[in-house]
Amino acid sequence: MTIDTGSPGLRQAEIRRVRPMDAARMRALRLEMLADAPLAFLETIAEAAARSHAEYAARVAYTSAGPNNAQFVADPGRGRLVGHAGGTIAPTEAGLTVIYAVYVTPTWRGSGLLGELIDGVAAWSRSCGRPELLLEVVVGNDRAYRAYQRLGFEDTGVRVPHPNIPAMTELQMRRAA
Repeated sequence: MTIDTGSPGLRQAEIRRVRPMDAARMRALRLEMLADAPLAFLETIAEAAARSHAEYAARVAYTSAGPNNAQFVADPGRGRLVGHAGGTIAPTEAGLTVIYAVYVTPTWRGSGLLGELIDGVAAWSRSCGRPELLLEVVVGNDRAYRAYQRLGFEDTGVRVPHPNIPAMTELQMRRAA
């Protein structure tokens, strides 16, 4: 699928599953994600920067096929990738896909790209027999919370500790895939 944000010629991005050849572009996007929103992800920029190209390539190859873990990217066709959303199986709930590492580069925010990335994960989830999506948002990240509400996610009332920062809490949101 391709999203056109209305700007002539320059603002189109294909939403697709990562491909093995995307490893270098995924590394660049991951470092951007961590620099821009360090509390939203489960590793530091230093940890990500220390990983070798071979490690990135192996991760991208793993998530480029199969039913257990997938990464979707927004690819404008040249230069950097401009968005990402991943999905993985929930080990304790068979019909559920957990969405992770959602990111849209600042210049593309508000373009509809977030919804297209989530739709990519949702279609993959349904094709794997998982009809429900779950994601977690840091309590207080109202911009993300409202964006996910607009995409049909509902606050479940469940709160969990942030995996890396004990003083922070995340809230869980769900919707149909």
